[in-house]
Amino acid sequence: MRIDLNADVGESLGPWPMGDDERLIPLVSSVNVACGAHAGDPLTIERTIRLAIDHGVAIGAHPGYPDLIGFGRRDLDMTRAELLASIVYQVGAVAAVARSLGAELRHVKPHGALYNRAARDPAVAETIAKAIRRSSPELVLVGLAGSALLDAGVAEGLQVASEAFADRAYNADGSLRSRRLDGAILGTPAVAARQAVGIVRDGRVKAHDGSSVAVHADTICIHGDTPGAADYATAIRTSLARAGVTIAALGR
Repeated sequence: MRIDLNADVGESLGPWPMGDDERLIPLVSSVNVACGAHAGDPLTIERTIRLAIDHGVAIGAHPGYPDLIGFGRRDLDMTRAELLASIVYQVGAVAAVARSLGAELRHVKPHGALYNRAARDPAVAETIAKAIRRSSPELVLVGLAGSALLDAGVAEGLQVASEAFADRAYNADGSLRSRRLDGAILGTPAVAARQAVGIVRDGRVKAHDGSSVAVHADTICIHGDTPGAADYATAIRTSLARAGVTIAALGR
């Protein structure tokens, strides 16, 4: 058994820090770097990519709705043309910084409200997939397991990767429990680690209502803005290793 362990990182903005990337990045196999729309800035992007290169971690872009105040977690009414151009712009920025440092972008994973919208809205999913293909047909599209986003990626001829979450609660239909509701974030590293092992070993996750949901995952996410994210990552790595699971970046 093997799994990619990814984290959303690079979400600081100027002098305002977010997360603990210095501790978290060495513990994962892939990172999703904020592109400056929902979070991040040019210097933060460069610093984050340097950290990933130093630790041999695969680099991906993490485009979101252009909404710094809402941290990309509010749904925006964008036209298809606006959304496509925004994603190409964001992915291109991170790819250019990576290339300037001698690295290549490997994957793209939408952020926040855009990610959740694309999971259920075929039109938004198609727009994202087209934007990624325009950026580079070699990029892997990461999306929620069983979602419309993955279907759109396949239709565009992209390689796709199904994602599950170690630190988030699930609904019975396989969607993520809204952050506006209690219990959306799993409360301790130990609980998140048990969920990660269950996803990889058993292909199932226990939903918030107690039901068992089938989940196929190529990669498991840890949110970099979750308090104690590095502690979550440490617990997850330890539990996966005990379960005989190898952690490796997508495609490696």
